[in-house]
Amino acid sequence: MNIDSIKNGIVIDHITAGRGMKLYRLLKLDALDCPVAIIQNVQSKKMGRKDIIKVDGAIELQMDIIGYVDPNATVDIIRDSVLVEKKSIDLPEKLQDVIFCKNPRCITTTEQELPHIFKLTDQEKGIYRCIYCETKK
Repeated sequence: MNIDSIKNGIVIDHITAGRGMKLYRLLKLDALDCPVAIIQNVQSKKMGRKDIIKVDGAIELQMDIIGYVDPNATVDIIRDSVLVEKKSIDLPEKLQDVIFCKNPRCITTTEQELPHIFKLTDQEKGIYRCIYCETKK
């Protein structure tokens, strides 16, 4: 398999195997006009297997989404075919309109224009709770 290197863009690397498509959907990468490559189940010395997403275009990424899906992922910024920055990702403290409350009694089910906001309540387990009703996600 041959995936070209990118000149100006982003590489999301060290994604836990199997989570690449979830990131692709949540980041809405299908709506981009530039080339996007998703490479799944690549062998990795450090992780065993991993996924990689390459975006050949300068775009703004929502780091919170990447941190929610896989806090161990890294984001590499490429300019003129050179790695200029490597970002580590952490679990975000707050998520807005990334995950949605499943509680039928939550105010977000009746007041549909309200944003779905979840707050990180357990760093070690990665547990988020709805700020309105405390439902766990």
